[in-house]
Amino acid sequence: MGLYYSYFKTIIEAPTFLNGLYLVMNDRLTEYPLVINTLKRFNLYPEVVLASWYRIYTDIMEFFGLPTKMCWSINRGEGMAAVDGCEGMGDPAYFYVTFVFLLNGLMMSLFFIYGTYLSGSRLGGMVMVLCFFFNHGESTRVMWTPPLRESFSYPFLVLQMLLLTHILRTRNPSRKAMWALGISNLCFMLPWQFAQFVLLTQVASLFASYILGYISPTKMQSLLVTHMITLAVCFVLMFGNSMLLTSFYASSLVSIWGIIALRDKFAEAFKPGLITWVMQGLVWVVSTVILKFMLSAIFGASDDAHISSLIKSKFTSYKDFDTMMYTCAAEFDFMEIETPLRYIKTLLLPINMLVVTVIAGRTIQDVVRFLREGEKYSVKPDDDDDEEPEMLAKGELVYHSLQLIAFTVLAMLIMRLKLFLTPHMCIMASLICSKQLFGWIGEKFKLHMMVFGILSIMAMQGAANLQAQWGIMGEFSNLPQEQLLDWIKDSTRPNAVFAGAMPTMASVKLSAGRPIVNHPHYEDAGLRERTKLVYAMYSRKSAEVVKRNLMQLEVDYFVLEDSWCTRRSRPGCSMPEIWDVEDPQNAGKVPLCTLMSRDSRPHFTTVFHNNVYKVLKVPKAAKDLR
Repeated sequence: MGLYYSYFKTIIEAPTFLNGLYLVMNDRLTEYPLVINTLKRFNLYPEVVLASWYRIYTDIMEFFGLPTKMCWSINRGEGMAAVDGCEGMGDPAYFYVTFVFLLNGLMMSLFFIYGTYLSGSRLGGMVMVLCFFFNHGESTRVMWTPPLRESFSYPFLVLQMLLLTHILRTRNPSRKAMWALGISNLCFMLPWQFAQFVLLTQVASLFASYILGYISPTKMQSLLVTHMITLAVCFVLMFGNSMLLTSFYASSLVSIWGIIALRDKFAEAFKPGLITWVMQGLVWVVSTVILKFMLSAIFGASDDAHISSLIKSKFTSYKDFDTMMYTCAAEFDFMEIETPLRYIKTLLLPINMLVVTVIAGRTIQDVVRFLREGEKYSVKPDDDDDEEPEMLAKGELVYHSLQLIAFTVLAMLIMRLKLFLTPHMCIMASLICSKQLFGWIGEKFKLHMMVFGILSIMAMQGAANLQAQWGIMGEFSNLPQEQLLDWIKDSTRPNAVFAGAMPTMASVKLSAGRPIVNHPHYEDAGLRERTKLVYAMYSRKSAEVVKRNLMQLEVDYFVLEDSWCTRRSRPGCSMPEIWDVEDPQNAGKVPLCTLMSRDSRPHFTTVFHNNVYKVLKVPKAAKDLR
C-alpha cells in the first residue's frame, strides 16, 4: 500500500505538478538503477488525479488564508520521540483516504440504484444494500487497504455493469448508453491491471448468452466494439503497455468478433442447436488461446506468465518459486470453508441458489423449446417495438447468472477474488423482489411480506456481523520499523540503495525516500527476477552467491527479517522451503538467513539491529568488483 501512496506524495511535494508528474514517469528510486515509467507500470492514474486535486485545494485555501488542517503533538511516553498528528483535508494522508472512502460510499448509492433497476422494485435496492452490509467483511477490503487498486477501480465496474444491464434490457440502446459504457469501462481498467481478467469473464458470460440466443448478433457486436475501443484507448493512456494487447481479454474480443461474423458459415456447416453451440464455444476457446500466445510471442511479453502458472498450479501439482509466492499467501489460496458457511448464516447463499434455480429453470425451458421448434422459436427483429422479444427480454438475467458462476469459480480458486463474488451475490439477491421471477407468489403485498420475512431472518446474523465490524477499533503501531526508518534517514546517504522483503522496501521508499531494488508490485517479469535474486538471502545458497546477487543489483544495504526466515502459513510455505522447490540441490542445508542472523561476517557487516530487523551492509570491496 505504501508504494502507491509514495507516488501521490512525490507529486504533491514536487515544486510543480508537472515536475511531480515527470518524477513518477522517470523514476529511479523504485527499481534502482533502472529508470521506469511508474505511471505505465503501476496504474497510477488515481494518484495523479488526487495529487492534482490536492494541489488545487491547498492553493485555493492558501490564497484565501483559510486553515486546512488541525495538528497537535502527541507525547508517546519515555524513550519515544513526540510525533505530530493532523486532521483535515490539508493533511495529505487524510485527503487521500477521504476520497477513497467517498468513492466507495457513492458506490453504495450505485448499488441501491442497481438493485432497484435490476429487480424493478425499490425494495430490491434496499435488499441489495442490506445484503452488502450484512456481509461487509466478505465484500470489501477498503477499510483496511485504501490505496489498493480495487478501491479505485471496483466502483466503476459496478457502474459499468449497471449500464450493461440497461443495454441488455433495451432493444435499441442509444449511442449515449454505449459511450457511457465505454467510459465506465475505461475508468475500471485504468487504475487496475487485474481488470482485464474480470472483463474476460464478462465477455465470456455475454458470449454464452449470445450463443443461447439471449443477445442479438447486432447488440453483441456493438458491445464488442465498445470493449475494443476502450482497450485501445487504455493501451494508449498506459503508454503502450503490451500486457493489455497480449491478454486473454484482447484475444477473446477478436475471437468472438470473428465467430459472430462467420455465424452464417456455422449455420451452413451445422444444424442449429446443441452442436452449433458447442462448436462455437470450442472455436472461441481454441482461437483465444492460440491468438493470445501468438501475440505474446510477437510482442515478447511475459509479464502475465505467472498467471498461467498460477492457474496451472491450482489444477495440477505444478510448483515454482513465483506460484508459491502467491499460493502460500492466504488470500491467493483456495476459498476457505468458513466463507460459504458465513454466506449461509446470512441467507445470502440460499437466496442466490433460489434465484439462480428459477432463472436456470426458465432458461432450460427456452433451450428445450428452441431445440424442439428450431427456427420457429428464433427471434425476429421488429424495429417498431421498443420492448425485447420474449427470449431476449431475459438476457440480463441470464448474463447476471453466468457472471455469478464466473465470479464463483474465481473466488473458489483464489480467495481474494470473493471481493467480486460477494457484491454480485448481493446484486442477485435483489431479484427476490422481481415480479418477472416471483410474480407467481401472488399480488405485490404477498411478495413484499415474503421479502420482509427473509430480511428479518437475515438481520439476525447480519446485525451481529455489523456489530463485529463496528467493534474493530485500534491504532497502528510498529515501533521496530519506525526505529529502522529513523536509522536509515539519520545514518545513510540519500542515494544509499536498499533491498529486502517487498513490503518493507515499500516503507523504505515512502518514509525514508531511499532507492530500492525490489517492491511489492510482483506483476512484472523483470521485477520477479530481481525479487528472486534478493530473496536468495532466505534460501540455502552460499553467502558468496547471495553477495554476488546483491552486488549485481548495486545494493548498499540488505534489510534482514528473521520472521521471513522462520514463519510459514502452512507446511512447505516458509521461504527456505519455497526455495527448496527452486533450488533442490541445496535442500537440507541450514538457511543462509539463519546463519546471517547469528553472525553476518565475513561477507556482510551488521550496521543496525533491533528485535525484528537487521541491516547488513554490502562491503564496498564487493561492490567495487562489479
